[in-house]
Amino acid sequence: MVETVNQSLVWDIMHVAESAAIAAAKLRGRGDEMAADKAAVDAMRTAMNKLDIDGRVVIGEGERDEAPMLFIGEEIGTKSGPKVDIAVDPLEGTTLCAKSLPNALAVLALAPQGSLLHAPDIYMEKIAIGPGFAPGLVDLDKTPTENLTSLAEAKGVAVSDLTALVLDRSRHAKLIGELREAGAAVKLIGDGDIAGVIQTTDAQETGIDIYMGIGGAPEGVLAAAALSCIGGQMQGRLHPMQDAHVERAKKVGIDDLSKKYSIEDMVKGDVVFAATGVTSGSMVDGVRLDQDIIETETLIMHAGPKTVRWIRSQRQTNGVG
Repeated sequence: MVETVNQSLVWDIMHVAESAAIAAAKLRGRGDEMAADKAAVDAMRTAMNKLDIDGRVVIGEGERDEAPMLFIGEEIGTKSGPKVDIAVDPLEGTTLCAKSLPNALAVLALAPQGSLLHAPDIYMEKIAIGPGFAPGLVDLDKTPTENLTSLAEAKGVAVSDLTALVLDRSRHAKLIGELREAGAAVKLIGDGDIAGVIQTTDAQETGIDIYMGIGGAPEGVLAAAALSCIGGQMQGRLHPMQDAHVERAKKVGIDDLSKKYSIEDMVKGDVVFAATGVTSGSMVDGVRLDQDIIETETLIMHAGPKTVRWIRSQRQTNGVG
């Protein structure tokens, strides 16, 4: 029998994401990435420790010695509830928040213990498309041109009608060149590849047909958690760039760095995913801070019942802020 997440925890997770987003939003545009990230981490940890769960962080802010809070392996909750895995990115897009740019998010996922891939904090090569296509339509072992051609044929359009989303990094120069040479448009983003992957699930609304490139492995697991709820295809493969990355992978029990991970490899069974906007973007609006009211918008998804909700919340501050 597949273990499921209790519905009451869905709302609890939403409130946790909101707490982190509000804390980070108070530092939008201040140019201090570390302060914004710390505010989000502190708020998320405080909120989660109030939950009746026996939680373990499997995707966090780094190893114990590198992160004082929400580190990989940290125990979370009151210990009086179900055993769960937790993946967090308290501030996805620290630079976006510091510069008050779109798509900064507070993100977390929760699943029964043993359900989430314990990915090391290194890079991951990723490819993702939305739902409704034959399994295996795109593949990391195909060239970018081959993947574009397969997707265009499945959509019944020309490659020139497709738009690929890629992180704007020097490591992607060759990839971007090939995508454009094949005829596709390329949209570049500075940060926020969790939101980038999710954008592929509604190409008609977002204009994004496919996500490609190398980003963080922890963000890959969180994106896979979202796609397990909303649909779509994704593959990931660890991409170490130095010896220390190989050691990190071994430390969490991963020796085969050539393995391709599907969504099902990264997320097994039921999962809840929540993303609250810190700054407004493609998925959700950012936190609105008024003198008497704080308003948030959260995307909350639950794989079990296949529900996707956008929740707008208001809370009174009594002028305290």
